[in-house]
Amino acid sequence: MTVSADSNAPLLSERRGAVGVLTFNRPQKHNALTPQLLEQLCAVLADWAANDAVRTLVITGAGDRAFSAGYDIGAIETVGPDGAAHAPDGQRSTPFERALAAVRDFPYPSIAMINGHCFGGALHLALCCDLRTAADHISMGMPPARLGVVYAPEGLWQFLQMLGSARTRELFFTGRSYRGRELRDLGIVEHWRSAAELAATTFALADEISHNAPLALRGIKRLLNRLENPALDPELKAEANRLIAEAFASADLKEGQAAFLEKRGPRFTGK
Repeated sequence: MTVSADSNAPLLSERRGAVGVLTFNRPQKHNALTPQLLEQLCAVLADWAANDAVRTLVITGAGDRAFSAGYDIGAIETVGPDGAAHAPDGQRSTPFERALAAVRDFPYPSIAMINGHCFGGALHLALCCDLRTAADHISMGMPPARLGVVYAPEGLWQFLQMLGSARTRELFFTGRSYRGRELRDLGIVEHWRSAAELAATTFALADEISHNAPLALRGIKRLLNRLENPALDPELKAEANRLIAEAFASADLKEGQAAFLEKRGPRFTGK
């Protein structure tokens, strides 16, 4: 077993045979996602994809309270147009977009082991994994509308595929938290277990997958991704970019951000 050297790093990586494990390691911040953490995630996955040693990926959170609370609200601007404008790869993508793509396009199967609460961008990242296991005490939700954020069309498409139109609209329009039977009925998670049983179930599944033929795993995943992710119409993409930029430039976004940090209800004005 190989483990990342710095136990205080925001992202921990280890290998358990042919199973690679990434752990969001900010438990004091409910494992909120930051640009630094996401850039590290991209770097580790690029390395694992290149050397072909990891044949199943597991992503989880440190501690027992949160898989991840979502994108760090204090850095929310970095998921908008300003974050994309400073992309080092010249592709005008944000750290969050690059991390989603790194998980989705990792050549071997991936499992999100959702050991605690999971919200916003972290839930989207979990949907980029091929499978999801979860502890039965958790809650989930998508709060962009409560923050004043217009969500990207690629993300909305993934939720539409997973949940269907009616449930996706309710999830995003209300911004509410789901748990218990109501959460199970959404159909996001394939395997529900008690907190005590979650790791054993997840790693047994990961180990089972990792023993299958590498070329078959890579080929099947590649074809499934191609079938499930058609290119967006350029006109739709342009309109989405305009709507997203408008929301990120609004006073409502600043109010949503402040209300979240101050633990109060937002007072939106539509401006």
